[in-house]
Amino acid sequence: MEWLYALIGIVLGILLGIVLTVIYFKRGLSSQQKQLQDDIQKAEAENAKLLGEAQKNAENRKRDLLLQAKEEISKARVELERDVRERKQELAKERNRLDQKEETLDKKISNIEVKESEIENIRKEIAVTQQKAKELEAKKEAELEKISGLSIQEARSLVLEAAEREYSHDMATMLKQMEEKTKAEADKVAKDIIVSSIQRYASDYVSEVTVSVVSLPSDEMKGRIIGREGRNIRAIETITGVDLIIDDTPEAVILSSFDPIRREIARLTIEKLVVDGRIHPARIEEMANKARKEVNNTIKQEGERAAYDTGVMNLHPEIIKYLGRLRYRTSFGQNVLQHSIEVCWIAGMMASELGLDVQMARRAGLLHDIGKAADFEQDGSHIEIGAEIARKYKESPEIINAIEAHHGDVDPQTAIAVLVAAADAISAARPGARRENLETYIKRIQKLEEIATSFEGVEKSYAIQAGREIRVIVSPEKVGDDDMILKARQICKKIEDELDYPGQIKVNIIRETRATDVAK
Repeated sequence: MEWLYALIGIVLGILLGIVLTVIYFKRGLSSQQKQLQDDIQKAEAENAKLLGEAQKNAENRKRDLLLQAKEEISKARVELERDVRERKQELAKERNRLDQKEETLDKKISNIEVKESEIENIRKEIAVTQQKAKELEAKKEAELEKISGLSIQEARSLVLEAAEREYSHDMATMLKQMEEKTKAEADKVAKDIIVSSIQRYASDYVSEVTVSVVSLPSDEMKGRIIGREGRNIRAIETITGVDLIIDDTPEAVILSSFDPIRREIARLTIEKLVVDGRIHPARIEEMANKARKEVNNTIKQEGERAAYDTGVMNLHPEIIKYLGRLRYRTSFGQNVLQHSIEVCWIAGMMASELGLDVQMARRAGLLHDIGKAADFEQDGSHIEIGAEIARKYKESPEIINAIEAHHGDVDPQTAIAVLVAAADAISAARPGARRENLETYIKRIQKLEEIATSFEGVEKSYAIQAGREIRVIVSPEKVGDDDMILKARQICKKIEDELDYPGQIKVNIIRETRATDVAK
């Protein structure tokens, strides 16, 4: 029972502590609540005081703003009234000026109407006067026809014929003076440019021919080339496309083909076979393939060398190959690739002297004979083939025109085309550049003399200086002094139209005096 009493005592102590604690906290909360209420009352009083002061200040500020706004409105009204008055004054002045102008215009219009009326009267008077003049002119012409016994057309023809007879000598003299002056000036400039260009180029030039003979170490080698029953020579001709001519020429065989590339391949093939010593169809085919590769490599290298040496860049690879093929092409004994390079330099130098596009002139000069690289494979002239190649590989229209015009087949459209034609003639015409066939030369001389003697009044004609000059002797009864200049010009024109020739041909007409002209 004691423990029970002890437990009860503990519980009662705990309860008493709790009660005392609750009483303590209640007293503390009541004091805090009172203090809080006092603070709230003080804050409300202060708020009421501040609110009153704010309302008072707002009323004062409102009153001040109203007064300020009234003052600004008053000032704006005064300024607006002043601007309106000034604007009204300006409008009044402008109205006065417009009234004055309108009055002036009215006066001018009335004056114009008066003048138009006067002009119309004058026109009528002029028309009447003109009609009278026409009538008088008709009467005068009728009287003149009656007196002279000639119509107006007949009289005009007589006057024109008399004037033509009277001034034909003066016209011919004037024409001669103008031509001589123009030629003197043009010749001087042209000679300076051409001489400068040729002098600057001034390269050694050796006339080349295509090699068509292959030397052999002995005549015994001919039999080995022919082979048993001719099988070796047939194999060579079949594989290379070249005809072999084996005759009595000691230690040599002759190659015959229109294609210079094939001829070169055949030459290299035979030389390799001679060095190797083993000559049979299989070996022939092997050596021909090696020779073909060598020629193709040489073609590419020659084309690249020509483009590099002349500074002509951005050429299509196929055009470079065509250039290389010109290495094996000759024309009148002149190597066409070397000729093209020379034309390139001469055209470029003349273009530089004249202030033209040097690069385009060089490019056109280098490509002007490109058609000769394929003229033995395709139908058509080398000019047509060259223009077709240039179009195919996207060359410019200026280059194409220079190719087409360098022999006069078409009219030159640019100064570059004229320079290329001149450079081509210079390269082909200078001594040692070409070897011309004797028969062709004789025919050209005969044709030149026939052209000269075809004109009325020409008695004889003689081609001299290897066809670069012709002397024409005319009948003094049929050709007068005044007609000689015109006759020389006519002969030159016909030579230009009907004859192909290198360089220039000078025409000398001989009577009592001499008239000279040059066919260009």
